[in-house]
Amino acid sequence: MKKQTLPILAFLAFGLLATAQTGRVTVVGDVSVNDMVSRHVELNNRVKTMPGFRVQIASFSGTNSKTSAFNLRDRFMIDYPMVQAYIVYDEPNFKVKVGDFRTRLEAYAFLQEIKEVYKGYIIKDNIYAEPPTLEDYAPDDWENEME
Repeated sequence: MKKQTLPILAFLAFGLLATAQTGRVTVVGDVSVNDMVSRHVELNNRVKTMPGFRVQIASFSGTNSKTSAFNLRDRFMIDYPMVQAYIVYDEPNFKVKVGDFRTRLEAYAFLQEIKEVYKGYIIKDNIYAEPPTLEDYAPDDWENEME
C-alpha cells in the first residue's frame, strides 16, 4: 500500500512546485463587436429593474403560440395603452405579462379592473422602475449601421 501512495505523493509535490507561464494575449476582431458590447453595457446601466409584481394574462404553447401571444399583447395594448405589456419565452411557453407594479396591492387593483376581459393572476417578477423605450433597444444611429 505504501508503494502505491509514494508515486502519487511525488506527483502531487511536483505539481505544486511547477510554475505557470505568463504571457500576453492579443485579440484581433471587428471594431463593431466592441461597439455592440459597449452599447449593451450602457443599456444595462440605463435600464434598471427591481423586484415587483406583474399580472400574467396568458401562457401559450404549441402551434401558433408565438402568434397568439403577440396578438393578445397587441389587443391588450390597444385596450390599456398606459400599461406596459411584455412577452416572455419560457420554453416551451410564450407568456404575456402586463404592468410594472411595485406592490401586490397595486397589481391586485389592476387585476380587478381587467378581470372581466383578461383572466390572469399576480406573479412576482423583476419590473422596470421606468419602462424602457424603443430607443433603449434600438437607438436611431443603429439604423444607419444596419444598412
